[in-house]
Amino acid sequence: MASVSVRYIVHDVDAAIAFYCGRLGFHEDMHPAPAFAMLSRGPLRLVLSSPGGGPGGGQAMPDGRVPEPGGWNRFSLEVDDLESTVASLRAAGVSFRNDIVTGTGGKQVLVEDPSGNPVELFQPTIAAARLEEGT
Repeated sequence: MASVSVRYIVHDVDAAIAFYCGRLGFHEDMHPAPAFAMLSRGPLRLVLSSPGGGPGGGQAMPDGRVPEPGGWNRFSLEVDDLESTVASLRAAGVSFRNDIVTGTGGKQVLVEDPSGNPVELFQPTIAAARLEEGT
């Protein structure tokens, strides 16, 4: 069961479902309308909404602004082997914002979903940076 929920605004919910389920190991939990879906991966629930696809998270704000994809806020997925994950995704034509970088706690790279939303792929190099210590 999910314990964390993140909403992403996407241009095409079906393309986002194909990307997240087909490339990043998510499961489709529900897709009741063209402008909305819920996916999960372990304790993470990913809620997908189309801009202006209201009512709900994609609807226009009272001042008329419409949510849009992109930006720099992101969620992070821990992977066991970053280099092979990146190679597999590149071979499938997935877009990246950068090359692998090494930081204090591990290595990371930013992959983009079909709408340009970033997802950080992270391989910890020290125990304290792991999501579950001892794994």
